[in-house]
Amino acid sequence: MTKHLISSADLTRTEVEDILATAASMHDLQRREVKKVPTLRGRTVINFFFEDSTRTRSSFEIAGKWMSADTINLSAKGSSTSKGESLRDTAQTIDAMAVDALVIRHSASGACHQVAQWVRCSVINAGDGMHEHPTQALLDAYTLRTRVGDLDGKHVVIVGDLTHSRVFRSNVITLTTLGARVTVVAPPTLMPSGIEAWSETDGFATSWDLDAVLEGEDAVDAVMMLRVQRERMSGGYFPTAREYTVGYGLTRERLDRLVTRNPDVLVLHPGPMNRGLEIAPEAADSPQSVVLDQVSAGVAVRMAVLYHLLAGSDDESDRADETDGADETDGAAGTVTTEGALR
Repeated sequence: MTKHLISSADLTRTEVEDILATAASMHDLQRREVKKVPTLRGRTVINFFFEDSTRTRSSFEIAGKWMSADTINLSAKGSSTSKGESLRDTAQTIDAMAVDALVIRHSASGACHQVAQWVRCSVINAGDGMHEHPTQALLDAYTLRTRVGDLDGKHVVIVGDLTHSRVFRSNVITLTTLGARVTVVAPPTLMPSGIEAWSETDGFATSWDLDAVLEGEDAVDAVMMLRVQRERMSGGYFPTAREYTVGYGLTRERLDRLVTRNPDVLVLHPGPMNRGLEIAPEAADSPQSVVLDQVSAGVAVRMAVLYHLLAGSDDESDRADETDGADETDGAAGTVTTEGALR
């Protein structure tokens, strides 16, 4: 794995599978009475969020603390950026404090890539504008794999506001990398420009007709509903909320038809949900829903990402020495095995 995680395209299939395998081990911590391992003791992780977040920010904070990293949360409102300081100056100021990782969420697409050019620490993209959200795609893939196993050949349908969704972009890359067949569905006004060329290159399907996709010959294994991001919309992308729900919402009737065809179909949503708009309460709370599984997986996956980026990456000393023998090494200086990390 490279020094940063900016895009899902940064990861090969082997690297994705390694992260998910590590996440499975990390997930065991949530069942322990004491949820703490010394793997990242002495490391400092800064969560710098320029946008509001509940799931991503909290899970990164928990992930860092459970691995004994010194974790600090910053927001734009409480930083010097609120006084007019540039993103570059702020990032370089934080980096000058010898931090090990900077987890960034920013409203500008490409902001995390730019920051990675300015700093020496590792940079993790926690969502940048309408670009990508790679750790969300990893946790979605993890959730699916724990329920359906290998994703090769599985049909995943992603529905909703594709134009403004960074989750959709990262999921298409990650899921197709793992061999899944992906179909994306949206009204014409929320279908990204140029998606036809992208779909031909990356091998996913597009459609404007949700019912045709859900009831087509190619049975659906999972459907992921995306939030309608009204805060990013400056115009009328659809006439009314009711019309959007009728055409593109996962209503109780659509869920019933899906379950009749495939009782094991899964329902995902990256959150936060607009209940009654893109997803009916009956669907969000149904036995097929794995929304809370996604939240639980978020901590494990972000622990795995921090582990792969930071554990054993110290150029000056063997990180195994810092765990006072609690961790095992695989023989390479500073490389801690996953099994050792959880002891």
